[in-house]
Amino acid sequence: MKSTTSPDLVAGAAGPDRRFGAHMPTTGGLHHAFAAGEAVGCDVIQIFTKNPQQWRARSLTDDQITRFHAAARDSAVRCLAAHDTYLINPAAADADLLEKSRAALADELERSSVLGIPNVVMHLGAAGAAPEEEALQRLAESVAVVLERTPNATSRLLLETTAGQGSCLGYRFEHLARVLEFAAAPERLGVCFDTCHVFVAGYDLRDEESYAATMAEFDARVGLRHVRLVHANDAKRACGSRVDRHDHVGKGEIGTTAFRLLLNDGRLKEASVVLETPKEGEMDPVNLAALRAAAGVI
Repeated sequence: MKSTTSPDLVAGAAGPDRRFGAHMPTTGGLHHAFAAGEAVGCDVIQIFTKNPQQWRARSLTDDQITRFHAAARDSAVRCLAAHDTYLINPAAADADLLEKSRAALADELERSSVLGIPNVVMHLGAAGAAPEEEALQRLAESVAVVLERTPNATSRLLLETTAGQGSCLGYRFEHLARVLEFAAAPERLGVCFDTCHVFVAGYDLRDEESYAATMAEFDARVGLRHVRLVHANDAKRACGSRVDRHDHVGKGEIGTTAFRLLLNDGRLKEASVVLETPKEGEMDPVNLAALRAAAGVI
């Protein structure tokens, strides 16, 4: 069978400057995430700026901000992204929940901007009992509203590809395209490409032909230029299962070939790579080493 691999898929395209990292805890204070990242070999980190299981959070104090900025200056690790809280549903049909979600997402952008974190990764919400088309329109409107409410925010909002569990949106590439087109703010929006989510949503990545086809579809519908961050996670469940269960790099259903193809894809060379693999034992260094090996940078 003739290969459909893109000419941009060249060995070593990631280069030695490719940055790898993981989601890090903030126990004891947000600033401790930098030391935690250094300890496991991160170049970059992702954090929560508040409890992901709660709506409300105290405003950041001057001391918290000062400590975070100081830690950032003193560390070789860069805090590249914050992740929004799990409760936010920007596609909610309930008016009160919708407004609460919009306010919370705007707060996430403002908190990250104050801390100097360049990106906020957002889940795209769930339709619930509502028709998917109707929910997609609410989602697109929510993103536009949040951007309008935060004109001075410096953090970029990244739409995360999702697994499609239940009624969650974002499992089809056209969902992301719909939001990007409606919001019409390319300088303030981008995409976080999660390998596990894309795979279990039904887009295969496991060999050159399927990887090339998936990326061609993504590029045609969304645009690979919008990918600012990659969540590099293997999957415990099969392609198309729509079950969101992350696994260690190369140990799940996706396998090592997909990560080699992804991390040597010249079209994604500007996107940093962050793990969200299970925090089991001392696996962050193991998974980071697997990514670097796949990229050919060690």
